[in-house]
Amino acid sequence: MKKVSLFIFLIFSFSAISQDDDVLRVAFWNLENFFDPFVDSTKMYNEYTPQGAQRWTLTRFYKKRNNLYKAILSFSDNRALGLLGLCEVENTFVTTMLFQDTPLKRHNYRCVHYESRDRRGIDVALMYSIDKLTLIYSEAFSIKDNLNKHYRSRDILYAKFCCKGNDTLHCFVNHWPSRYGGERETIYHRCVAARHLRGKIDSIIRVSGEIPKIIVMGDFNDTPYDKSIVDVLKSVPCEDAMEEDTLINLFSDNKMLGFEGTLKHKYSWQTFDQIMISKTLLHNKKSLHYKDKSATIFHENFLFIDDDAYGGKKLFRTYVGPKYHGGYSDHLPVYIDLIDDG
Repeated sequence: MKKVSLFIFLIFSFSAISQDDDVLRVAFWNLENFFDPFVDSTKMYNEYTPQGAQRWTLTRFYKKRNNLYKAILSFSDNRALGLLGLCEVENTFVTTMLFQDTPLKRHNYRCVHYESRDRRGIDVALMYSIDKLTLIYSEAFSIKDNLNKHYRSRDILYAKFCCKGNDTLHCFVNHWPSRYGGERETIYHRCVAARHLRGKIDSIIRVSGEIPKIIVMGDFNDTPYDKSIVDVLKSVPCEDAMEEDTLINLFSDNKMLGFEGTLKHKYSWQTFDQIMISKTLLHNKKSLHYKDKSATIFHENFLFIDDDAYGGKKLFRTYVGPKYHGGYSDHLPVYIDLIDDG
């Protein structure tokens, strides 16, 4: 009887492992100013150094690094993520220290990163598991404003991958211009970013001759219902997607995501961090495809503290203004699951 029970246990264990291998988790997280503590003489902005305004020391850097890797292990269920988009990272030193000098090392991540023209020196990056994906090509493209040749913003990162079932996956990582100065006053710049991104997606579609499998992720500094997302990028909820080249915004309904939003401003939560997919990832169940209802805002208790000013909870941040708190980030991570059973 014991042998039969053991045999059944092994069968179910093997089945569970096989199912886990088929899941390609795709995540995004704004890391809130993940700087190293060293002075960079090539940049004007060096506030995150021991002598800078933030008094950013090696001890504080390591504490943040350790907070981040523990959170990543948590929302990855201690398994290798397929893709993890990041923003507000300074350079490859900080990603190396996070993914190669912690327990994350065993998941065999590699980094796609390019230095951008951002005045503070914070960039987007993309981590991927070499056990799950093969990088084919990558580039970063600048957001240019034809009306202002001196305009500078963070680049949009593009990477093309081959999955284990030989599907090709196109991925874009974004960190669009902030609302600093006012939402209405800055929407123009986010629309500029949206037009650049939409143009790149349309170009890939023209070259492919069909709608390829595309993932768009990032901190857009706009909600899923703002003009830049809906009208310019052409990303909408599934039920509103009439055109074949329309992107499906999987983060448009907070009731389906498990939480109210990804960042808090005073009393209200908003969803600036989103993941969108092409319709080809939604409907084609015979190859790489979206796992229904897997879109999630990760919101474990350790990411929050009490909000004495506005009630409820707020995010456990690294800094609030100049005051050091020693937390995680001012944004929550988001993720989706794809099924790669090829």
